[in-house]
Amino acid sequence: MHKKLVLASQSPRRRELVTKLGVAFNVVSPTSDETLDSSLTVEEQIERISEEKALSVFENYQDCVVLGSDTVVVFNGEVLGKPKNEEDAKDTLMKLSGSKHDVITGVCLVSSECKRVFSVKTEVEFFELTEAEIDAYVATKEPLDKAGSYSIQGFGSVFVKEIVGDFYSVMGLPISRVNQELIHNEW
Repeated sequence: MHKKLVLASQSPRRRELVTKLGVAFNVVSPTSDETLDSSLTVEEQIERISEEKALSVFENYQDCVVLGSDTVVVFNGEVLGKPKNEEDAKDTLMKLSGSKHDVITGVCLVSSECKRVFSVKTEVEFFELTEAEIDAYVATKEPLDKAGSYSIQGFGSVFVKEIVGDFYSVMGLPISRVNQELIHNEW
């Protein structure tokens, strides 16, 4: 990659994952409308939001490769974003208890030469959770800024019975796929 990489994200988890690429990068907060459009599939919606994030930063960094991303959890067709409060987090975790759900992460890489937009879906299954487990977890405050109200790399990892797909995508960025896109495209 010949150009500087810019991460269009406020997420500390995405920042941590991008360091795994072993390239220098800057972090810039994006501006975008994260409202979901029900006329689109979830994948299309999350790709659109990721693209809007990347393009909002690209306006001022046109000599760079800009990376935008967004993640949602989908349970029985319902999109579960970040919880509004502790009660919302508890309700979400009760829904996910003993069940499977999908985590979809959209990604957009954009430069003056190229634009790649894609999404990665990963299936996660939770063990059956007790109300006491959920209360104790929510009391840590960890789930309050996470899509689906849990952190797969944090305390929430103990709820995961099985994962089919990309662990890092559930964390917020499918870093192996991003790496492949950066290697195999002209940036």
